[in-house]
Amino acid sequence: MNAFVGVSEQLFTQEELRELLQSMSHQPGYYFLRWPHAVSGILEKLPEEFPSPEGQMFNFDRELRWKQQKPGLYTVLILSNNGETAGFTAIDGNWKTQQRDAYGYRTDETRFPRSLIYPESLAPRFSEDKTQTNKPKLAQRYFIDANTSTVHFVALTVEMPQ
Repeated sequence: MNAFVGVSEQLFTQEELRELLQSMSHQPGYYFLRWPHAVSGILEKLPEEFPSPEGQMFNFDRELRWKQQKPGLYTVLILSNNGETAGFTAIDGNWKTQQRDAYGYRTDETRFPRSLIYPESLAPRFSEDKTQTNKPKLAQRYFIDANTSTVHFVALTVEMPQ
């Protein structure tokens, strides 16, 4: 796999951002949207409230993060295992990746004011749970500068069942 970290060469409008996300989403793919007052939880489809000021789309090979720069205009960061992507300028670094398990919290734990939403199609891991499932699992991918061994980005990803 060829690690790539890049930033969009242009600002995207709301419609262009939606088109970009739809063109780069592979199944299974998920979204996580953030507003100053709330988060969406992990979703399978873009909600009607899209776009949010910040958010991310992730699947098994990449994560796209967007952030509003001006009203209606967004920059996009890509963290990919598939090499360079057209329309994105590489961020300097000798990138390598490591994939790790990601763990969630059960709905009966009081870690957050409200429970985090997981879709039925995704199997979150819980630290004490050893249950095997044929559903994709939530994971994280570290983007590490191989020259300094510094982790610069941690991306959400999906681990496909074996």
